[in-house]
Amino acid sequence: MKARDINCVTIVGAGQAGVQVAQSLRKRGFEGRIAMLGDEGYPPYQRPPLSKAFLKGEMAEARLFFKPESFYAGQDIELQEASAVRFVDPAAGTVTTEDGGLYSWDRLVLTTGSTPIAIPVPGAELEGVRALRGLADAIAIRELLTDGAKLVVVGGGYIGLEVASAARQLGHEVTVIERMPRLLSRVTSPPVSDFYRKLHRDHGVDVRLEESVTAITGDARVSGVTLGSGEQLAADIVLVGIGVRPNQALAEAAGIRCEDGILVDAHCRTSNLAIYAAGDCARTDLGDGQTLRLESVHNALDQAERIAADIVGDPAPGYDPPWFWSDQYDVKLQTVGLFNDFDEIAIRGDVAARKFSALYFTDGQLIAIDAINDPVSFMSGKQLFKKGIRISKDEALAAPTLKDLTKAQPNKETAA
Repeated sequence: MKARDINCVTIVGAGQAGVQVAQSLRKRGFEGRIAMLGDEGYPPYQRPPLSKAFLKGEMAEARLFFKPESFYAGQDIELQEASAVRFVDPAAGTVTTEDGGLYSWDRLVLTTGSTPIAIPVPGAELEGVRALRGLADAIAIRELLTDGAKLVVVGGGYIGLEVASAARQLGHEVTVIERMPRLLSRVTSPPVSDFYRKLHRDHGVDVRLEESVTAITGDARVSGVTLGSGEQLAADIVLVGIGVRPNQALAEAAGIRCEDGILVDAHCRTSNLAIYAAGDCARTDLGDGQTLRLESVHNALDQAERIAADIVGDPAPGYDPPWFWSDQYDVKLQTVGLFNDFDEIAIRGDVAARKFSALYFTDGQLIAIDAINDPVSFMSGKQLFKKGIRISKDEALAAPTLKDLTKAQPNKETAA
């Protein structure tokens, strides 16, 4: 089917990726029907502030929304809230919602996101045990954070630590339980993990490493947790942040190839070329047996742009390196690149002053940066990686600042 024969695009999911697909299609001149089906009872909204500014009461609910609802009508985007999709029929080119709605499509975009993993212990169903994924979760947690509430966070990842930070700034007693030997073990290196352990302890958080929760106690409502050591901790709220699973059930039922995420190519096309996927639910096939699934705003935006371009027949957008951020207390972490395969690490800056960067290298070449209160290094890294400029470890450490390296000679550039 040629681009001019595509008259209807249906988007399942109204988060960051879904909204960006719809907006980008209109910006690229697509004049056909766009239907966007969200399963929540809210207009599309930002998720990152939920564990930070919104939880602390610094951001009103209305400020979370990407656009006023009038925007979608003005762009002729059919936004359907509280419309969970029950079934995808690729042969008929339709999706059916839980309330019996039927939507046709020439191209289908799955932006179904992910679901928090439930903690598999007795008491997990008690009132006051929460995960934080959506706006309803954040509202419930904020209401539970009453004066003097004791919070136990299970999981030392970004969400757990951001909630711990917000709760401490609100004056609550906080304990973080992490089963691994360090915080943020899946997403950063030991020096950065050590920095965040000290940061939270300096702010009064009781950080327990290499510890587990074996039970959550209470009657109808949580009153405590039992640790693997047998110790009992009092708790008014338990925040579970032990990871997420991609929402791929619709794709699997439709015969689309999945592998801990909906597998897509560089254009975000699934094994059914009329169906795309983007955001947390999508796993990109990089070739040579390598795949990658990223949970970040940048990834959602980048994949959404690729989908819109492919649908209208435009060239694919250029390479944009992965980036991410996290706000905890007065510390902003900004990351760029992928550190997974690093074999060397170097620190630039002053760790004690909470202003430094961790530089990651593979075979002597810079591949990623964790910037702590160091926006110049973050922005410089984005420029270097976007341009495909190869920087050696010696160059990275010898330069007065990483910004100086963005002025590298053109003949040092390689294809991204």
